[in-house]
Amino acid sequence: MGDTQTTIILASGSELRRRLLENAGVAFASDPPSIDEQEVKLSLGETQATSTQIAETLAELKAQRVAIRHPGRLVVGADQVLDCDGTIFDKPGDIERARTDLMALRGKTHLLVTSVVAVRDGDRLWHHNDQSSLTMRAFSVEFIDNYLEKIAGRACESVGAYQVEGLGMQLFEKIDGDYFSILGLPLLPLVAFLRGQGMIDR
Repeated sequence: MGDTQTTIILASGSELRRRLLENAGVAFASDPPSIDEQEVKLSLGETQATSTQIAETLAELKAQRVAIRHPGRLVVGADQVLDCDGTIFDKPGDIERARTDLMALRGKTHLLVTSVVAVRDGDRLWHHNDQSSLTMRAFSVEFIDNYLEKIAGRACESVGAYQVEGLGMQLFEKIDGDYFSILGLPLLPLVAFLRGQGMIDR
């Protein structure tokens, strides 16, 4: 895992984000934050915050909450916001909500904003926001039901109830954006930042 000087703290419990860092050879420890994302989104929505502002705020909030427990350490937080025609979608709480979300998104193009923020001892050192445009095809109701039956609870792990790294790619007819960002972490910009910080080899 590396020593404390070269090991970052990932403020996330996401299995996929952990896998992305592991595959990239980044030494890290995972420490999920405890925040009420829905409450934060509602509060930001009242101020007419953009999707990017919401994602960035949540990413930093996660990192700052976790950084309190790790003085002197570099902590990375990330978040995603799905915006379709001005409506913000959250992670579905159950399969029925996942089905409702997919019905609302099918045949439409939506924006997926992914934000990553790095902090240390309360100071924000770096951030990066990325936007991807994804167009779902006009799939049938039968396809939705078969899809949800196959992926089961995994549909509730991400906004939009899709996972493009797997069966979820069949939901789409067009994707414009960075693959890693869509999965949940703008990996190339993050690795470049960590390299500049001396956290990984140049």
